[in-house]
Amino acid sequence: PSVSGQVLSATTAGVASWAAAESGLASVQTFTSSGTWTRPTGITKVIMEVQGAGGSGSNSPNTEQVQGGAAGGYAKKFLDVSSISTSTITVGAGGSAVTGSTSSTSAGNDGGDSSWADGTNTITANGGDGGVTTNDQPTVGATATGGDINVQGGDGFSRYSGSMPIGGTSMMGFGGMPRMQTRTTVSRPPRGYGSGGGGAHAYSGTAYDSDAGAVGIVIVWEFK
Repeated sequence: PSVSGQVLSATTAGVASWAAAESGLASVQTFTSSGTWTRPTGITKVIMEVQGAGGSGSNSPNTEQVQGGAAGGYAKKFLDVSSISTSTITVGAGGSAVTGSTSSTSAGNDGGDSSWADGTNTITANGGDGGVTTNDQPTVGATATGGDINVQGGDGFSRYSGSMPIGGTSMMGFGGMPRMQTRTTVSRPPRGYGSGGGGAHAYSGTAYDSDAGAVGIVIVWEFK
């Protein structure tokens, strides 16, 4: 070789030449909406991160029956894609916000699942549940399947015994703060991806909407 580190490359006709070695991280594809992953030329392996969407918080006219939405699950997977040309990517939508009320209680809306599905391998990060309307247990975070690492999303907090109905924290985001405190009517929506929205309750005769959950995401790290 004329340069240190070159490798011997050959055509199918047997013509050999020295060339630069091609290996390591080559590119990244990020999906914030559903679509199709197509393997770039020369890519042989990927590491994917699949994050489910977060659920929205629940809503109540009183302080005791409101909870933050749960966070979506998370999966990480190393995969040889030498024989895979495309994969269907699904990105979950965050659970939609619940309209405030001074007379009725409403549970939050569930976040959508995110997934990678190539016909042989399916990696799924489930969406978080919407906040429930009971005060004796949290809204449990969502699970994930198919990854080398599967991480359950954080629980949505309950408005009980002085705690706040904060949305669950995900691997890629922080849960939303509620719009229900006596000092402010401004919420802090969930940040990042997959986290749960904060709950809300009426205050002084005024109803406040809960927060929507954060959208999911799929990230594909591509290697030669």
